[in-house]
Amino acid sequence: MLTNDLLSREEREAVIEMRHAMHREPELSNHETKTQKRIIDALSQFGLEGARTFHRTGVYVDIEGHAPGPKRSIALRGDIDALPIQEDRDDLPYCSQVPGLMHACGHDMHASIALGTALAFHRMRNNFSGRVRVIFQPAEEAEPLGGRTVAEQGLLVGFDAAVGFHVDTDIPAGSFGARAGAVTKSSEQFELNIIGTMAHGAESHAGVDAITIAGAFINEVQKVVSREMPVDDGAIITIGTIHGGEATNIICPSVVMTGTIRTSSPERRSLLVQRVRQVAEGVATMHRGRVEFSSQSGEPAVVNDAEMVECFRQIVVRSAGEDKYVQVKPSSGSDDFGFYSGCVPSIYFLFGSREPGNETGVHTPTFGASDKLIVPTTELAIQYCWELLRRRP
Repeated sequence: MLTNDLLSREEREAVIEMRHAMHREPELSNHETKTQKRIIDALSQFGLEGARTFHRTGVYVDIEGHAPGPKRSIALRGDIDALPIQEDRDDLPYCSQVPGLMHACGHDMHASIALGTALAFHRMRNNFSGRVRVIFQPAEEAEPLGGRTVAEQGLLVGFDAAVGFHVDTDIPAGSFGARAGAVTKSSEQFELNIIGTMAHGAESHAGVDAITIAGAFINEVQKVVSREMPVDDGAIITIGTIHGGEATNIICPSVVMTGTIRTSSPERRSLLVQRVRQVAEGVATMHRGRVEFSSQSGEPAVVNDAEMVECFRQIVVRSAGEDKYVQVKPSSGSDDFGFYSGCVPSIYFLFGSREPGNETGVHTPTFGASDKLIVPTTELAIQYCWELLRRRP
C-alpha cells in the first residue's frame, strides 16, 4: 500500500473523522449546509483560515506557497453531496443516520482526501511556491450542478491545471488508474411531450394515440445510435421515465417522456440532441400528432490531459509499484468535473476499492469502501500536486 508519511498523525485523524462524520450525516445536492460548516471548522482547527463559499453550499480555500520558484496554480476538487438511497450496511460503525440518504458514490471519501491535501499543503507552505486551491464542491449529482458554477464564476481562471478523482469498485483496493482523453461522457437531459387526441377506445380512428407515438419513438430513436454514431463513440440514448394514459378504454391524448443523451464527443453532443428532436417530430407527424421537445445541457465529457496522465502514472509506479497502475477504460457515466477539464488541463484519476466485503458498485445500498484507502490516496494526491507545482511552463 502506498504511503509516504506526508500527513501528520493529527491530519490523518482529521481526515478519517471527516469521512465518518460525512457518512453519518449525508446531505443531498444543493443542501450540504452542515457539511459546508464541518469543512470550514476542520480547516480552521488547523489554522487554515480564509475559506470562501460558492454555489451557496460549496467551499474553497487557497494555500499560497512562500518558497521561491515557479508560481503555478493547481486546483484540486473533492465533491461533497450524497444520494437519496437507503443504506443497507450493518457492518459500519459510521453508517448513515439519515433515513433514505447515504454516501453511495464515495463523496465522503473524496471530500476527506481534499481536506487532507489542504491541511498538508498549509503545513508545508514554506516549502513550495505557487498556489493550491482546494475546492469542496457541492451538487455533483443533481442540478444545479456545482461544477458548472465553478466554471461560470471563474474559479479556475489563471490556473495551470485541475485534479479530480473518484473511487472505483472495479479496481482492486490499493491500485490507481487513469487514461488520456475522454474518460466519461457528456450528459444532456431531454423532455418530450407527445400530444395526440382523446377518443373512445372502441373508436380509435377518431383520436390520435399518444402511446402509439411514444412506442414508435422509443424504437426509432435507438437507430440514431446504431446507424448514425461511430461505434467507438459509445453514444447512449436512455428513456428514463414515461407517463401517460388515464383509463384502459380511452385513446391516450398525451405522454410525457424524459431521458438522457450521452456521448464522448463534444462535436456530436449537439448533433445527438438535434437528431433526437428530429426523430420525435418526424414520428409524431407520421402518426398525426405533434410534440414539444426541450433539453437541458448537463455535464461535458471529462477529458484527461495526456501529459498529466503520464506524470501521474510515473508517480504511482515510483511510489506504489508498476502493478498498482491500471489503464482504465472509458466510463459511460458522467461527472461535472468535465466543466473543470473544459477550462484547464486536467486529470481525473481513479482509486480502487474492490476487496472482499466491498464488491458492490456505486449508487447501490450496499456500496462501501475501506478507511484504509483514504490516507494513501491523499498522500498520492499531495505528491502529484507537488509535482505539478514544480513543473516549469
